Amino acid sequence: MPSLAMLPLNVAGGIATLTLDRPPVNAMNDEWVAAFHARLDELGTREDWSVLHIRSAHSVFSAGADLEQMRERFTDAGLEPQLASIREYQQLFTRIEALPAVTLAEIGGAALGGGFELTMACDLRIAAHEARLGLPELRLGLLPGAGGTQRLTRLCGRPTALRLILGAETVDGAAAERLGLVQWSAPAAELAARAAEIAARYAALPAHAARAAKACIALAGDPEADGFAAEINHTRSLLQSAPTRALVGAFLARRERR
Repeated sequence: MPSLAMLPLNVAGGIATLTLDRPPVNAMNDEWVAAFHARLDELGTREDWSVLHIRSAHSVFSAGADLEQMRERFTDAGLEPQLASIREYQQLFTRIEALPAVTLAEIGGAALGGGFELTMACDLRIAAHEARLGLPELRLGLLPGAGGTQRLTRLCGRPTALRLILGAETVDGAAAERLGLVQWSAPAAELAARAAEIAARYAALPAHAARAAKACIALAGDPEADGFAAEINHTRSLLQSAPTRALVGAFLARRERR
């Protein structure tokens, strides 16, 4: 059983807050991946949350791969174990991306390499102006292989992805917002409050409708999917659900009274 102390979890007000707490820089290794999966398994058994808020207990969000594990595998383990580790990161980040709940990354400090790839698997991102974000793997003759080339291109387009990945460039939170890497940025002193407000705002919306909308949005980039048909199918289900019928009925009643 992996140690869950590195990923404390708190659920309150419909928000599941998962805190990265592996000092000093929240480095990722096999145990960290297993612990993250275990937390997602735990959340899968609960129905008292609709937003997953991922944040850090430290000044760094995550510096990416654990250097000690990287050193061991680079020198001793051979090629296939190294590739297996990358596949494990891909699988974890794909699982996060596929969650039906809304996911929010609060980036208070450096999010580099795998740390930035984790944030890109989330639906929403807010960064401190002072944070540093980027995929610097090319400096080591590598590429961001835990989904970085794919998700960054989807987020900000091919020209910006080429600029950042091929240049091994890091940007601050304000620039990240301008480039479309994050949806919001704020001064570091205001970040926690802003992130909490965003999480609460999304948690206050009907979770069943958010799940349906997120499923439809996911189809927008798939040329073989019929997103328009999915909108009709999900709308049919929503219109037949008791929560939606109650909300629409109350809305119409208020309009009639005016």
